[in-house]
Amino acid sequence: MFREMRRHRQALPPETCIQILERGTSGVLAVSGDDGYPYAVPLSYVYADSRIYFHCAPSGHKLDGIASNEKVSFCVIDQDQVVPEKYTTFFRSVIVFGKARILSDEGEKRKALELLAARYSPMEEEGREEEINRSFRQVTMVEIAVEHMTGKEAIELVKMRE
Repeated sequence: MFREMRRHRQALPPETCIQILERGTSGVLAVSGDDGYPYAVPLSYVYADSRIYFHCAPSGHKLDGIASNEKVSFCVIDQDQVVPEKYTTFFRSVIVFGKARILSDEGEKRKALELLAARYSPMEEEGREEEINRSFRQVTMVEIAVEHMTGKEAIELVKMRE
């Protein structure tokens, strides 16, 4: 169902892909957009238990795209070092494919929001709880269930480890 990566030697193992998702702070979500155009938007997220969670407003382009087609992709760039003298970039990234859904169950929504808040404000436990309670009704939480994940890095990074 999903394509195999052409450059197998540059493929990252699943454990490394997960580490990248766990340490990343932003990624790009791609959904089916208006009139057949893809819509890709950068956003903050948290990765936990083979799922990606993010928050958004109760309406908008992202949610319209998800409503029309639950299949999405999400990309996180872990490294992007331009090396001008070698005419290349030392990159490392992960792409996730999965199905997105809006969390309507209040328990699921709260848990996801708590994960997201803890990711970005780990030392602000009391403040996080206040913010979650204040914004809970207005915020929409979305979950992407990961179905397939690939990671790739520049061949130069592969050769450095060999």
